[in-house]
Amino acid sequence: MGIRKSAPDGRARERGGGTAIRPHLPTSPWLFLAPGLLVVGGFSLYPFVSTVARSFTDARTLTVGQFTGGANYQEMLHDPMFWTGLRNSALYVLGVVPPLVVLPLLLALLVRRSVPGIAFFRAAFYLPVVASVVVVGLIWVWLLDDRGLINALLGVLGFGRAGFLSDPWLLLLSAMAVTVWKGLGYYMIIYLAALTQVPRELHEACAVDGAGAVRRFLTVTVPAVRSTMVLVAALSAVNAFKVFSEVYLMAGATGGPGGEDTTLVMLVQQAGTGLSGRVGYASALSVVVFVLTLGLMLLVLRANRGEDR
Repeated sequence: MGIRKSAPDGRARERGGGTAIRPHLPTSPWLFLAPGLLVVGGFSLYPFVSTVARSFTDARTLTVGQFTGGANYQEMLHDPMFWTGLRNSALYVLGVVPPLVVLPLLLALLVRRSVPGIAFFRAAFYLPVVASVVVVGLIWVWLLDDRGLINALLGVLGFGRAGFLSDPWLLLLSAMAVTVWKGLGYYMIIYLAALTQVPRELHEACAVDGAGAVRRFLTVTVPAVRSTMVLVAALSAVNAFKVFSEVYLMAGATGGPGGEDTTLVMLVQQAGTGLSGRVGYASALSVVVFVLTLGLMLLVLRANRGEDR
């Protein structure tokens, strides 16, 4: 083998005419990162900064607008529709997150069993995840319509027809049910991955001590997947707070009767679209949605840390 020695110009050469080994240039890592940074900067960072800057202007769809300070945020505080959207978004989180934390875990416990035909049920539970949200929403609209299948069944059973798409509260609950139904399979897969890390010996030890299925679930399974439950809670809370498609498809562009089912993201869409759209006010709403969503995630993570102490 040749013996390396330092050349006068700082290059390492092998004795015997070997090829010079050049040191890495300081800019080499940045050259590899450049494509990803350009994508992130062009499609994430720049739109975010632009939205924040535009929230302090009176910009409209076809005009740049002038700086108005915090006028948009002051108007937001006196806008009844903003408080309606905030209420609906908060109720959506409260109504969607608990089922999406518990039900997918129960489904994962069922489908992880090795029984004949279980693959069919795994695929059936996951099918709504890969289906388009527009298709899913339209199917549920047809089912929940005044002349839909569910109201027809209620009529056959002797119950009166329910205004799933006309009553503001029933409409919001119906949209929550669609969100839960569509998200069950996705979070079920996350729990299935977490359950593979639970030692089987713990369940066997509890069974030897006489613990039943419910007790083993509460004392072994839940503590073992608690970090995954926090992750599911954070993901489902963020998605629920930013809900748009389900409510838009079921309530329409106006947000249901009198706009009573409008969410914050729907309010952003209503304010910022059209030739006379108030882009500045919509940007201010978007900033508020971002801040509230970030605060919601930090709250969930803080609660998890508090339980770890």
